[in-house]
Amino acid sequence: MSTWARSGKNPVDLSGREQREEPDEVLLERGPFDNIDHRTAELLARRAKMNAARRGRLVNRLLVVADCVGLIAGFLVARLLYRGQPFLQGAYGGAAEFELFVATLPCWLLCARLYGLYSRDADRADHSTADDVPSVVNMVTLGAWLLYAITHLTGIAEPDLGKLTTFWGVTIGAMLLARALARLVTRNNVTFIQNAVVLGAGQVGQLVGHKLLQHPEYGINLVGFVDDRPRARGDRLERFCWLGGRRDLADIVRRYDVERVIVAFSDVSHDETLEVVRDLAEFGIQVDIVPRLFEVVGPGAAVHSVEGLPLLSLPPPRLSHSARLLKRALDVLGSIAALVLLAPLFAIVAISIKLDSPGPVFFKQVRVGEGGRLFHIWKFRTMAVGADERKADVAHLNLHGVPGGDPRMFKVAGDPRITRVGRPLRRFAIDELPQLVNVLRAEMSLVGPRPLIPDEHQFVTAWAAKRLALRPGMTGSWQVLGRSGIPFEEMVRLDYVYVNTWSLWNDLRLLLRTVTVVFRPGVGAY
Repeated sequence: MSTWARSGKNPVDLSGREQREEPDEVLLERGPFDNIDHRTAELLARRAKMNAARRGRLVNRLLVVADCVGLIAGFLVARLLYRGQPFLQGAYGGAAEFELFVATLPCWLLCARLYGLYSRDADRADHSTADDVPSVVNMVTLGAWLLYAITHLTGIAEPDLGKLTTFWGVTIGAMLLARALARLVTRNNVTFIQNAVVLGAGQVGQLVGHKLLQHPEYGINLVGFVDDRPRARGDRLERFCWLGGRRDLADIVRRYDVERVIVAFSDVSHDETLEVVRDLAEFGIQVDIVPRLFEVVGPGAAVHSVEGLPLLSLPPPRLSHSARLLKRALDVLGSIAALVLLAPLFAIVAISIKLDSPGPVFFKQVRVGEGGRLFHIWKFRTMAVGADERKADVAHLNLHGVPGGDPRMFKVAGDPRITRVGRPLRRFAIDELPQLVNVLRAEMSLVGPRPLIPDEHQFVTAWAAKRLALRPGMTGSWQVLGRSGIPFEEMVRLDYVYVNTWSLWNDLRLLLRTVTVVFRPGVGAY
């Protein structure tokens, strides 16, 4: 427990950069709970001025504005493309058409609320615009075609079908773009960040802390840990303190304006934990609970009940023949379209590589594919010729070569063997694009488990070998959730869950999230 006491170090922000000592005006009377970091102090000072307005309400207001902008943009674009042809041909067409549409906005927003488009950001830490796609498409489709059906059947007016279809398509795109921009505004703004504590400072609780550090885009600021008997702090958690025990939680929530409590496993008994969760209800804050057997619980899990007893239901780990055909169809169509659209980029990259350093444009390497079969993966060359022979020269820079590191992984940040052109290619994952050929040849998939080299694959045994029930992917859970920052065991678990809970929508969701991840500052591959 003493390892969680006041460390005396300067506080550090979520990016790991050391901060100056906190100025007097934001220092707080902390009592027994010392060592909170500069970002938490800033959040508390800001919250005092805004009457502790909650992140969920603030994000929802931005999303309402974003939806209004998207709807109006769709209306105006359709009107511009179909000049002189009103939406409503008849008594309600003409000059008053825009005013009539604006008057219907509350109905659109009510429909969006019924689809849950304003309730998920506060509840789900990793909710993104990609998750909104089905609801936005359904909501706009329902609204547009209800308008068409009602006006047509009642004879009030005769909507132009072409113009209405244009409105439908543009509105969907405009709403999703506006929502993405709204969330981008909230990403690093302290006004929209939630203070959170983790109940449980054991192995699982500290795993939660690591994941929150890896994903600042979740908008969650980890203040510290609450546990009666905390374990020693792991790497990267040095700046976080033990705030107190279970009985101190109410005081901690009030003192640090906590909006989210994450209940992980701890030495606290079941009855005591249950009492804590019930007591938190009076504070009106979000409570997240790490489930037992979380290693096998994926996004396909559902909650149902038997006589009031909640059951967490896991779908059977099987992929039907039709599902495999559907996944393959997505791979073929997607890879062909991408190869055609990206052909100019391929040419530019190839010329840049040849001008930058001697050697071939492409690099191929043996990887382990579906069912353990070997294949050659294709990439743009990002290292100098002979890089493999120089591996021993940079072994001392291996991030996992230190005591306590993972010998199964070889990751070098700022590898000197990488060429000047190779660095931006890796940073934005452009070097991976030739794998579209592997996808077309049915050696890989657009989305799937991470393709391992044989030296890494030898450590994948027993249940983890199920990860190769599907073809390895150009992107997947590993790439979206952290890339090189995710340890080997976590990567294997993510792939196992992906294979056992596969769905077409999850593939589409991971593809959409990949686009945002490669452009996110501070996220890259080594």
